[in-house]
Amino acid sequence: MNTLVFVESAEGKIRKTSLEAVAYAHAMGGNVTAIALGSVDGDELNALGKYGAKKVLHASDAKLNDGVIQAYVSVLSQAMQAENADVLVLANSSLGTPVAARVATKLGASLATNVTDLPNTAAGFVVTKSIYTGKAFSKIDLKNAKKVIAIKKNAAEVKEVGAAVAPTAFAPQLTDADFATKITSTEKATGEILLPEANIVVSGGRGMKGPEHWKPIEELAHALGAATGCSKPVSDMGWRPHHEHVGQTGVKVSPQLYIAVGISGAIQHLAGVNSSKCIVVINKDADAPFFKAADYGIVGDAFDVLPKLIDAVKAAK
Repeated sequence: MNTLVFVESAEGKIRKTSLEAVAYAHAMGGNVTAIALGSVDGDELNALGKYGAKKVLHASDAKLNDGVIQAYVSVLSQAMQAENADVLVLANSSLGTPVAARVATKLGASLATNVTDLPNTAAGFVVTKSIYTGKAFSKIDLKNAKKVIAIKKNAAEVKEVGAAVAPTAFAPQLTDADFATKITSTEKATGEILLPEANIVVSGGRGMKGPEHWKPIEELAHALGAATGCSKPVSDMGWRPHHEHVGQTGVKVSPQLYIAVGISGAIQHLAGVNSSKCIVVINKDADAPFFKAADYGIVGDAFDVLPKLIDAVKAAK
C-alpha cells in the first residue's frame, strides 16, 4: 500500500495534527510519502522522516502559501498519481476537511472524515469515525480503489520511528483556473498555543465576572503550557476574542486535558469538548450541568481555587 500524507504548515512550521497524520499513515504500514505545500522550514521537512515518512515532497511555489483550496486539490491529486498512492491521509481540520472532500470527488475515491482509529483490513477497509459531535461512532467500509482519510486530533501518537529524510522538489502543473479564488484577507488567531493544536485547554465562562478578571485563566494556561478558550457568551460579550470560543458553533477541541472554569455546561459547549480525554470542572454551583460530564470536579469559587491551582502546578514543575 502506498500512502500520501498532506502536511499543513503555518509560518513555516508543520502543525502537530499533520505529524499525527504521518504517524497514522506509518502505523497503517506500507510506503509513506509526505507532501508539504508553500514555504516550509527545511528542518521541519527533514524531520518528517523521523515520524514515519519514507519520502518527503515539497511543492514550494510561493502562490501555495495563501491556502487556495482548489490549488491544493490540484497539487495533491497530481501527487497521488505521481506516487501511485492508494490512500491520502490528512488532518480533519478547517483546511484538511474541504481539501479531502474535493480530492475524493476529483479522483473518485472513497472518503471518511473524523476518523479515530486505524483501518481494519481483515475484511475490506473499515474505518471508525466520530459522529454526533463525539457521542457515537460509525464504521464505514471504504470500497473504492483510492481512499481519502481525514483523521481526528489525537487519532495517532506522535513518536520518532525513523531518521530524517531530505525533501524532494515536486513541481505540479498549475493553471490560472487553480487560483480563480482570491483570498483578500486573513485574520489569524493569536496566542502562544492555538486551540486546534493544544493538548491542554483552560477555558473560562461568565463565572469569571468580566474581562478584567481573566489573568488567573491566562496564568494557569501559561503554567500548564495550555491554550486559552472561553464559552460563547463570553466571546459574544466581547470579553475574549471569537477565535477562543469553544463549542458546537465555535472551535471543537479534543485535548488530553480540558479545564472549564466558571462555565455552566450548556449542551452547545459540551458538544465542542466531549472528545477531550479528561475534563476538569471548577464551579461554585454544585448543580452546574458540566459536573455530569466531568472526570473531576471542584466545587468552589474560581477566584479562590485558581491561585492555589496555579501555585500547585508551579510547585510540581
